Amino acid sequence: MIAVIGAGPAGLAAAAMLERAGERVVVLERGELGEVWATRYDRLHLHTVRWLSCLPGFRMPRSFGKWPAKDRVAEYLRLYAAHHHLEVLTGVEVERLERENGSWVVRTQAGPMTVERVVIATGQSNVPFVPDWPGEFAGEVVHSADYRNPSPYRDRRVLVVGTGNSGAEISVDLVEGGASEVLLSVRTQPAIVRRDTLGVPSQLLGIASMHLPTAVVDRIAAGIRRIAIPDLAPYGLVAPARPYSEFQRRKVIPILDVGFVAAVRARRVRVVAALERFDGGAAVLADGSRVETDVVLAATGFRTGLEWLVGHLGVLDERGAPLVPDAVEPPGLPGLHFVGYDVTLGGTFRLVGREAKQLARAVAAART
Repeated sequence: MIAVIGAGPAGLAAAAMLERAGERVVVLERGELGEVWATRYDRLHLHTVRWLSCLPGFRMPRSFGKWPAKDRVAEYLRLYAAHHHLEVLTGVEVERLERENGSWVVRTQAGPMTVERVVIATGQSNVPFVPDWPGEFAGEVVHSADYRNPSPYRDRRVLVVGTGNSGAEISVDLVEGGASEVLLSVRTQPAIVRRDTLGVPSQLLGIASMHLPTAVVDRIAAGIRRIAIPDLAPYGLVAPARPYSEFQRRKVIPILDVGFVAAVRARRVRVVAALERFDGGAAVLADGSRVETDVVLAATGFRTGLEWLVGHLGVLDERGAPLVPDAVEPPGLPGLHFVGYDVTLGGTFRLVGREAKQLARAVAAART
């Protein structure tokens, strides 16, 4: 028996490919199937094109459109599990993994489960991260994971902190939804690309980048930005000189423009310095300026949250990410695998599909 922890794209793909290879698999999910996508903000769409975002063994329906909405993605995950007849146990919170007598003990709130192998696939976006800004803030601090739509923020001044895709897209959503002012706090200058150009998805360049030298991809990416994205330096956003090198260093996906550039150029979204602290109820920025705002919306990312699960096994780095790549077993811990923790420009769904196939081949090889 193999236990897969997490019923997101990585977990479902891993389970499907393992069962195809003849393994018996159970998937353990703390919430409901597809819940992670279904409960994100209303505006969210998959930023990778549908035909490059299918998990192995079952294609995403054409009726879902080129850029499927988040509810469609949640529906696809449910359809995928049903198509492969996967055994998914929902509402099961896994508390800890332990190695005992050559097997793995999966400890859950419902009791322990002893299995031969464990695949951890809870993903990068598992636990919302909010920096511990010093000082007291008089307003409201909300993480992007708890943002749904702009209705609660109408006629309010909002400081969005973070320049990933969530921060950029939520900023536009707030502007269009009637916020009185939207400020975007920037610490590290983001790369920005069109989601597609003349119908060609930028994801294709991301896939090609995996096979080209870094310096070549840097030149191509910088050239495309000069052509496709207007100069935003006068508005506070300076293009990185080596965008692909920055991605490799920080592992942050570029902003895929779906109205963000136009909002910045129209100064409907105003770029400000990084948030450093709170003082007297106001936000104090890195340049020393003070911002009176009603809401701080923290689009500050997530953590894996794996420390409580496997931190005692010595398999995580300082940020809580797995030390081993893809589906490779950590040294001295046979039967433990991680899937879905890499970050790629080629699309997460495409990547986890490849990793799931690699995992199934590795387990099959171990059998023989």
